[in-house]
Amino acid sequence: MLDNIAVILFRPKFSENIGSVARACLNMGCGQIVLVDPWDWDFGRALPLATHHARHLLENIQIRPTLAEALAPFSFSYGTTARTGGWRKAIQTPEEAAPRIIEQRNGGGEIAIVFGPEDKGLTNEETDLCNQLLTIPTTENLTSLNLSQAVMVVLYECFKKSMTTPFKVSGYPRDRYITTEEREILFAQLRETLLDIDYLKADNPDYFMLPLKRFFNRVNPRVNEYNQLMGLCRQMKRIADIAKDKAT
Repeated sequence: MLDNIAVILFRPKFSENIGSVARACLNMGCGQIVLVDPWDWDFGRALPLATHHARHLLENIQIRPTLAEALAPFSFSYGTTARTGGWRKAIQTPEEAAPRIIEQRNGGGEIAIVFGPEDKGLTNEETDLCNQLLTIPTTENLTSLNLSQAVMVVLYECFKKSMTTPFKVSGYPRDRYITTEEREILFAQLRETLLDIDYLKADNPDYFMLPLKRFFNRVNPRVNEYNQLMGLCRQMKRIADIAKDKAT
């Protein structure tokens, strides 16, 4: 899904975080990870976090000594930052930048998304090498995200924009809403059942059914929910009939 888009990790400190990044890349269809001057890179520590599914991403990691060399083959680059003050103007959120990234990718461009060290992020010198800056909005209580979380957020926005058709959950098709006829059958069954268990009073049951009708009209039951409710009514009525027989 995200061909021609690479994740560049500038001086990452922890191999375990690189493993988590690989897993995020796999989930979003990003197949290229570049490390720039990593600190104590260890494949063995990264693999458990990547899981065996993303092992190939770790095995194919490229390592470059400088950010300039890592960015050299790319057409466009986006640096991520949590600092938005000073000269860092025109910073976009991932949601804002994603359409442009995918447009550039679709036009044949090679895109790099750069993430800084876990403790400090990218400096002014490093962000100056990037064409555009991104920031992920967070609450005031936390100014930055875990490295793999940040990668996932950015790639997810790109993933959504890269889809040519709307995403649909696989599996059984969703049941339709019940019809007006079925709704009336349900109300009649509820009314009869609630009378049997003395929840409704026989002198004016329709009046006390009104709140229940409003409730079911508001929730719009589907067929599987309708079948469950009808089954519940039948079971309650059966138990009520047994209790009446025992009483007589």
